Amino acid sequence: MLLITIFGFALIFIGIWGMLTQKNIIKMIIGFSIVDTGIHLVILSIGFRKEGTAPIIDATLSKAEAVSRAIDPIPSALVLTAIVIGLAVTALMLVYAFKMYEKKGSLQIKDFKELKW
Repeated sequence: MLLITIFGFALIFIGIWGMLTQKNIIKMIIGFSIVDTGIHLVILSIGFRKEGTAPIIDATLSKAEAVSRAIDPIPSALVLTAIVIGLAVTALMLVYAFKMYEKKGSLQIKDFKELKW
């Protein structure tokens, strides 16, 4: 799982680099999605337990073994929620980029001077 954690952090850094260095709005949105995926991988790697089992107490998993063998379901639930929220935010950013393209005919940040401070 260390490899997946490292890969997740690498995706986060690549996405942040993409958001900060690109001048095209679509490329910035792609960078945001890459960061989002990296965060999901890191959260899932935190909740993973090697040779763990589902946290369902039955004949295969007793209450005494649950602490040592069961996988924590909270990170998985958080990632599912984060995927839905990330999809909605990405869709909203794409719609906003489309409206900006309709208004100016460009997706380059330098063409939107009225948005600067």
